[in-house]
Amino acid sequence: ALDMICLAVGFAVLGKGDTSRAADLPIVGFQTAPGEVCVSIAGKPVATYIHADDKIQRPYFAHVKSPAGNKLTRNHPPVPGKDRTDHDTMHPGIWMAVGDLDGEDFWRNKGRVVHEKFVTEPTGGSGKGTFAVRNRYERADGELVCHETCRITFLVRPEGYLLVWDSTFSANREFYFGDQEEMGLAFRVATPITVDNGGTMRDSQSRENGKGIWGKKAAWCDYSGVVGNRKAGMTLMCHPENFRPSWMHARDYGFIAANPFGRKAFTGKSPSRVSVGPGEELRLRYGVLLHDDPLDLNAAYEDYVQLSQEG
Repeated sequence: ALDMICLAVGFAVLGKGDTSRAADLPIVGFQTAPGEVCVSIAGKPVATYIHADDKIQRPYFAHVKSPAGNKLTRNHPPVPGKDRTDHDTMHPGIWMAVGDLDGEDFWRNKGRVVHEKFVTEPTGGSGKGTFAVRNRYERADGELVCHETCRITFLVRPEGYLLVWDSTFSANREFYFGDQEEMGLAFRVATPITVDNGGTMRDSQSRENGKGIWGKKAAWCDYSGVVGNRKAGMTLMCHPENFRPSWMHARDYGFIAANPFGRKAFTGKSPSRVSVGPGEELRLRYGVLLHDDPLDLNAAYEDYVQLSQEG
């Protein structure tokens, strides 16, 4: 079911200044099944959004591939003998999670993120596909902490496939985001891409790998390596209008998280506590570029920012 050819329906978009005709762009398609949404582009599987999992109690993307079909995220579940098998229920592919949300741990599957409904049903077409969900954040005892409205968009761009992640958190009571390393938007790359296996991490300030990047703020951070005979990777991009720049939690074994909350965790300064009042909202926006060959990542980041300003 995970590698099924996905259904496509019409919907078109072009970025400002893009002279391509919408009809010439590959079709982004979706096919829904119980607990998941299969994403395809040009008829080929690109990712699976899983929103019902007994072991991983929060939504995530698994089985993520590049435009050329190279596997970008670690096997899910990891394969003994081929992959490191650490954090198998915490690092499934691409995900948003927080280790301290009002005192509850949603990173380590202590609290539970429940998919309530699709706010916007999966709708695809030429060059673009999107859906939006409403998630309920519950403590281990079932008490509601807050809701999240998350809009996911896949865009076909010259540099690759751009996954746009836009989450808004709110509640009718005050709640807060605490201070840990394990918070924010994150991904776990395929084993051949890891620094430990010859891959490279590079950020927007030209720092490299975990030693140079960990705990530093950056607009973007790329993780690339050779899969088969071709370079491929993912670039984690932080929107400049987020409430605070993100520190990069970057590890050579194949992990990056963009974390705007962990001030003490990364710098040793006073702990961060980001409170959201009743009826207020906290919005977090990120992009993940799925790409193959070497490219101009600064230009790709500017493209992401420009597209987000347009819509």
